[in-house]
Amino acid sequence: MTDSSVEVESQDRPSFLPESPRKKKRAYYRESQEQKRQELKQVVFSGSHDAEMLKLPKKKYYRQRAHSNPFSDHLLEYPLSPADMDWSSLYPALIPAKEKLSGEQPKQKVEIADVGCGFGGLLVSLADQFPEKLILGMEIRVQVTHYVEDRILALRQQHSKEGKYNNIAVLRANAMKFLPNFFEKGQLSKMFFCFPDPHFKARKHKARIITSTLATEYAYLVRPKGIIYTITDVRDLHEWMVKHLEEHPMFRRLSREWENSDPCVAIMRKDTEEGKKVERNQGDKFIACFVRIDDPE
Repeated sequence: MTDSSVEVESQDRPSFLPESPRKKKRAYYRESQEQKRQELKQVVFSGSHDAEMLKLPKKKYYRQRAHSNPFSDHLLEYPLSPADMDWSSLYPALIPAKEKLSGEQPKQKVEIADVGCGFGGLLVSLADQFPEKLILGMEIRVQVTHYVEDRILALRQQHSKEGKYNNIAVLRANAMKFLPNFFEKGQLSKMFFCFPDPHFKARKHKARIITSTLATEYAYLVRPKGIIYTITDVRDLHEWMVKHLEEHPMFRRLSREWENSDPCVAIMRKDTEEGKKVERNQGDKFIACFVRIDDPE
């Protein structure tokens, strides 16, 4: 797989200039991590005879632009339908390999989706909050996805005796285009949209992750009484998301009292990397949560 942002990085340096030691070190680190990732991504860690202990990845080696154009033709893999998705490759300890299911669908399915999961802070915290549920992070940026993959692999191995973090995974995907390829109608109980790209310019508002069209798609994927969580530090984006979800007939905004009592809101406020950055800068965090109402009879 290639990614436009990765290609640009290599093109910025004229071919006649020697590669800097820093870039060589980053390239070597990425190559080493890629090899480990391919070898271990479908391994079920037992906690007894695991060889080398994996270290948590270092962000500085996963250089990537802050945002990615969702309308670009990224080289992505996605199933033709949810029935064609092999979830065992992401949750090897919990879902049998597809060939062992004899054509049947796995009994346990992803219930919680973190759209634009960034560096995985929310995923890791949700793993502890919902140990019995499968949670999926979706991220379009290739290097950020690799970082979260490596982070999850290291956590699975480090906590293999307790069997922790087997219920979270990350997938490189364009959520604006392909969500129905992964999830069935009413499959999700929670969707998180944490600090999404604000796309400040008016001509780029169509690229925002919540629009009238996409809200209808989310209403299809989220089951009745399921929750959509949003948080941002940009007031204009917050008002935009609230407007489009409030105008949709299948969503109702939840009260401030509900938000203050919900453990996921507390996690969303403090455990995402962007949330921590906003906290350090003493910025504002705007939150809005919406419940999927029952289907009309």
